[in-house]
Amino acid sequence: MLAGYQEEKENFMEINLKTNQSLMKAIKKMHTLVESPDVEKQRASQENISGIFSKSKDMKYKNFEIDGIPAEWVSVDRRHMKKYVILYCHGGGYNTGSFRYARSITNKLASTTSMDVLSFDYRLAPECPFPAALEDAVKVWDHLMHFGYGARDVIVAGDSAGGNLALNLVQVLKGQGRILPRGIILFSPWTDLTKSGKSHEQKAEIDPILSEEYIDKAIQDYAQGRELNNPYISPLFADFTGFPPTYIQVGENEILLSDSLNLQKRLRKYHVQVQLDFYSGMWHVFQMSPFKTAYDAMDQMAEFIFDICR
Repeated sequence: MLAGYQEEKENFMEINLKTNQSLMKAIKKMHTLVESPDVEKQRASQENISGIFSKSKDMKYKNFEIDGIPAEWVSVDRRHMKKYVILYCHGGGYNTGSFRYARSITNKLASTTSMDVLSFDYRLAPECPFPAALEDAVKVWDHLMHFGYGARDVIVAGDSAGGNLALNLVQVLKGQGRILPRGIILFSPWTDLTKSGKSHEQKAEIDPILSEEYIDKAIQDYAQGRELNNPYISPLFADFTGFPPTYIQVGENEILLSDSLNLQKRLRKYHVQVQLDFYSGMWHVFQMSPFKTAYDAMDQMAEFIFDICR
């Protein structure tokens, strides 16, 4: 009986591996549709893809501006929690992305937590390199404070470069001696622009989303010759003393895997409450995809938020 069970288990694992490999090939093929050496074309392609995958009759969007920064509130079209809000920083390597592109995640955030989500379009590189995006994030934070929310009512979240921005925003608030947000949520955060992590080599052949060429271009556009170990460019090197509880999700098959694993170690060094969930077979910001693992991951994220909001 035991031998039969073991054989069945091995067959299932083989089928699951083949399915995952096929899925990653499909993801890579879809991602190539939006890749372009022309940054304007890539931004436009992202917007078009977002329009296809982010439509939902169950969501409400309220567009407005914060001191010239395009922004939107994303909320579920039903009774929901008003006390806490999520401030979301979109990804895109700091040179692409928008709050519309981020709806594939902000929709899930709002739906899963029943909280309103504020997402915004920070200025992009290379036209507006560091520290433009960070300056915009601080303005959006100030808007929330003036709008009547307390710092402890806000969870700051972001994916990829948006995870970088979320960490840097909290660094700025800490440096200004201000009250910090209740928590931080990070999906595949880009924390180390020096590329010191081992996963840059170990995952280079299997990552269906990111390539070293893409990352190098993003670094060049955003940092433009500045020191890459500056903690406001690579937050992995920050002093995390006093940081709020932090939750990280990362996929097994991504070049930036080390960015998350090393961040977890660094946060623990500073005695920050941190939880990292590692998703076998997954890729960079897999939460954007409309399939079960992505929704399960969002449920795990919501549990963390509910726990710190008690």
